[in-house]
This record gives sequence, C-alpha cells and structure tokens, in this order.
Amino acid sequence: MTPALVVVGAGPRGTGVLERIAANLAEVYGDHPLDIHLVDPHPPGGGRIWRHDQSPLLWMNSHAEDVTLFTDDTVEMAGPVTPGPDLATWAAAYRESTLPPPAVAAGPELDAEIRGLAPAGFASRRLQSAYLGWVHARVRAALPPQVTVHEHRRAAVRVEGAPGGFQRVWPAGSDTPLTADAVLLTLGHLDTEPDDEQRALTAFAARHGLTHLPPAYTADSDLSALAPGAPVLVRGLGLAFVDLMVLVTEGRGGRYSTGADGRLVYHPSGAEPVLYAGSRRGVPYRSKIGYGWQGDPPPLPRFLTAEVVDALHATAGPGGPDFARDLWPLIDKELGWAHYHRLFTTRPGATRVAWDDFAEKYAAAAPLGEELRTLVATAVPDPADRLDLAALDRPLAGTVHPGPAALQAALRAHIAADLDRRHDPAHSPDLAVFLGLLSVYGQLLRLGDSGQHWHGFFSYLASGPPGPRLRQLAALSEAGIVHFLGPDTAFTADEESGLFRAASPAVPGHHVGARVLVEARLPDAAALRSADPLPRGLLGDGAATGPGGLLRVDPADGRLLGPGGLPHPRRFALGPHTDARGAGAFTRPRTNSSSFRQNDATARALLALLRGTGERIPVPVPSPSRGTHVPDQ
Repeated sequence: MTPALVVVGAGPRGTGVLERIAANLAEVYGDHPLDIHLVDPHPPGGGRIWRHDQSPLLWMNSHAEDVTLFTDDTVEMAGPVTPGPDLATWAAAYRESTLPPPAVAAGPELDAEIRGLAPAGFASRRLQSAYLGWVHARVRAALPPQVTVHEHRRAAVRVEGAPGGFQRVWPAGSDTPLTADAVLLTLGHLDTEPDDEQRALTAFAARHGLTHLPPAYTADSDLSALAPGAPVLVRGLGLAFVDLMVLVTEGRGGRYSTGADGRLVYHPSGAEPVLYAGSRRGVPYRSKIGYGWQGDPPPLPRFLTAEVVDALHATAGPGGPDFARDLWPLIDKELGWAHYHRLFTTRPGATRVAWDDFAEKYAAAAPLGEELRTLVATAVPDPADRLDLAALDRPLAGTVHPGPAALQAALRAHIAADLDRRHDPAHSPDLAVFLGLLSVYGQLLRLGDSGQHWHGFFSYLASGPPGPRLRQLAALSEAGIVHFLGPDTAFTADEESGLFRAASPAVPGHHVGARVLVEARLPDAAALRSADPLPRGLLGDGAATGPGGLLRVDPADGRLLGPGGLPHPRRFALGPHTDARGAGAFTRPRTNSSSFRQNDATARALLALLRGTGERIPVPVPSPSRGTHVPDQ
C-alpha cells in the first residue's frame, strides 16, 4: 500500500512544510510512491486568513520585500535550499511577464495593485493571497510524478488511532475517513469558545437588546450592528482595531485627501459609526519603521544567547524559567546593547565615552541594576537618547487630562511624534532595538511559548501598523469618527442603565455609554477552548498542553507530546496552536527563519517515518542566532 500523509491545513504553514517535503524528498525518501492528502475548506496557499475573498482595503503589516515563503543560505537546516522570490520580487516578475499569472484570477484591481507594488510598500491581503497561491502551485509542480496530492475542501473534525499504528482523519460530513501513516496539523489561527467574561458580556447584551462582538478575525465579523452615527465601544488598539477602523470608514464609502498643510483629512460618507477606543496602554501599536538599515548591525545575540537560554531551561523547575525573574532582565540588557551600540556608532557626539570602554562596563554590570543605570546616565547625557522600555511600553502612565478634548489632542500628538521618529533615520537606534527584538524572539522560541506579556510587548514595538494607517487614525480623530478613551480603560456592563460603559483614569469623572461593545483583538490560541473539535479531540486522546493551553510539541521535529512528555510516533503539529507558535508561516528573507527551520526538521522527520523505517533521523534543533520572523497579522 502506498504510504500516506494527511496534512490538515493547506494555508501558508502547510504550504511551507510541503515545500520542504519536495526539497528533501530525494535525499530522505527516495523515489517511492507517496500520497499526500491536503484537508482544508479554504483554497490552498492562502488558507482562511489570507484568502482572496476579503476586503481589498485590508493590508498586510509587513513591507512587500519582507515577505517570503522560500529558504535561503542563512537558514540553519539539514535540507537543501530552494530559493524563490519574495512578494515584491514576485510582483516585479509579474509586471515584466517573466512569471505566469497568479493562481487566483487577478482582475483589474488586483492586477493594478501588483503592477504598482513597491518593495517598501504594503500589499493588500488579497495580493498576498495571490502570492501564496502561486507559491503553493509552484511547490506542487516541483513534486515528482510518484507523489500524488489529493485536495479535500473540507474541515477535519477528528483524528484517531487505527490498528497497525495507522491514523484516521475524518473530514467533516464524510462517512469515510482518510487513513494515514502520519498526520501533520498546520491548523493556523483558530476561533475559540468565549471565556467566562465574554459569556457574561454576551448574556448581558442579550438581556438588554445590545450587541457584543467577542474576539474574532475582523474580516470574518458581522459589523452590520455598528449603525451610522451610533457610539461603539472598542476594547483594543492593536492590529484588529486597525482592520475594524478601515472597514467601517473607507469600507463604508469615506475617503481621504491631503490638505494644503500636508495633513491627511477624512471626508465621512455618513455611514460610519463613532468609535470610542481604549486599551491597557491607551495608544495604538508603534508604527512600522519607514527606513532601511545602513552600516554594521549590532552584534547579537550578546546576553540572551542560545547557551544562556538552554542553561536557564536546564536549571529551572518543571514550569521552566520565570519570565519576570529570569528572562526579562536579560531581555532589557540585550535590547539596551543593541540601542547603545547603534547610538555610539552613528552619533558619537551624543555620548561622553568611547564605545569600547562603555561596552566593557555595560557587559560587566548586572541587568536592571543601579550600576548599569549610573553607567548609562554618565555616558549618555541626554535622557532622550537613553533606552527606557517601561516608558516605551506605557507612554501615558500616570497622565491626567482635564477633559476628553485634551486627551484627543494628546493622543494625536503622540501619534504624530511616533510617525516622525519611526520614519527618521536619525533615530536608527530604534531600528537596532527592532533587530534586538527579533534576536530575543528567536532565542525565546527555544523555551516554547513565553506568554501573552512578551507577545504583546513584542507586537506593540515591532509588529505595528504601516505608517499610513496611523496617519489615517489621526485624521479620523480630527474628524470625530474615532475618540480615544485613554490608558487602563475599564469596560463594564451597567445593569442600571442597560448599557456598556467605558472609563479611564486619564480623564477623571468621564465615561462613555453605548449599546455596542466590540472586542478588537484576536482569539487566543488555547487548544483547551478551541471552537474547532479537532484540537479538543486531541486533548481527549492524551495530547499534552503547556502554559496558555497550547499543544506541546517536540522542538526537534514538531511531534505532538503526550503524557509524560513522550512524543507521538505519527502525529505532528506546527503553528499558533502549539507552544512553538512564535514562528510565523512566512518571514523576512535572510533572517535564518525559525519557521523555516521547523518546517525543514518536520518534513525530514515525516519523510523518514513514511520511508518505512520509523526512525527519527538527526535534525537540527532550532538555534535562532541570526534573527527570526516578525509575526504578521
């Protein structure tokens, strides 16, 4: 019988592993027949999140030149490199007619976008869908004739063991399971069941005839309840908020123009709701940096190295290293090292000592200690040139305003200052910190998942919206379409008034009531609360979970771990529902992508298993020493 592999999830992560299977096939598997079954209700390549069928107004938050699904010679892996174009290069080749059309019928609008895409531009998600579909088609074409790929445009609802060690995968609505020698779960982003707070808010809305939209992928949300002119409370100012903002403004016929003073002006259509948005920080994510790197990069990693992380893991208890006690001090010192290396290199006039002298004393000083603070204060006289992560993280901490209008003016000034700084190469230590964040992110993947605090901090500083989106947000504030609520906004269900209410200590005595509350944030990835029956069934079958309810996997090859941490011989998983979720499906070129390393290791392990030996061939454990992916939304 021909060996069979079932891949549940044919989006970008499943496509990435399929690419690695094609690359490693000859060396690891040989020229034997192989059946590969792709199970996914959405088109292969883009999957659900990057499907073509969504608003053309929704953008990626990565530059086109920073998006690829192809390996290069920086990737530390056992398999061969198979180069291919990044998104910007692919678009250029399409313009020059050196590539066939995308798998999705482009149409005039998408064709025009492809032809107008600049390397530093931000593509729409529909354009990314076309690129991912093209990558998937290219990977399929690279498979030899003895490999047969079968598509099943259905969801998978259950995986179960079968006699002889085989696995059965049940597609939704089918009476016949797929029998496999191995199963790979690349499920991507899943919906989750509401937690206690969300259920209570939904029940409150039902009692009072209100609307509560729980965490969801904005492109899938029904926004029809957001009536023109009606106040809407929004919890969250991250990327999901930006999508919401776009869909209920431009998506409802509004438009922008540039005024005589160069500022962006919003012209409402009259169909927009009025958004009152707040969050813990009270500010939107920091803008994407709008310039490239020049000169030598900071020497990273320096303090949070693979050896240090492995040593911390080896000496920690069953729960692993404590983030606040063991990891954060090293992260702070690592990011400071990146910042000051760039400052001393590019702006020697801003410092009082030589770099070599500073670097020696910086390395010797304890993290977060008085000695380090004194050293920095002495060597860098202007506080504005020093790195203060706490101030970056909570820029409005402790601020109080006399009224809502003063808060709106302060938030617009904050956005303008952030845009100016993030697009000015004179502040290139910010870009060095960005590179430091990539290095830290890669090292932390060695520990599995590092928790919501780290992911939130990283996303806020390193994975924010394109600059044009923040300019639009400021224009919407000027137009009275968006109102900022302030930091530490509390959202409550007021039984007396029958309304949702929101208030921030930044404007004492002020609160806003509304009949609609939108949770502008993505569902968490906990398998324990997944709305998908497949991961819940895995838990019932003994799959282990780690912190946050994520499925535990072997970091060497992605095998699902079961009771006692033992790897399952035939089940593998990669992606955000696992404790290796930090690695995104696609990545920046030439960054030794951790996701590509994982894909290669898992592909080689699968091929060794399917070869019939069942042995676990040597694969490199990810050692992300040269950067990692900036997660994209």
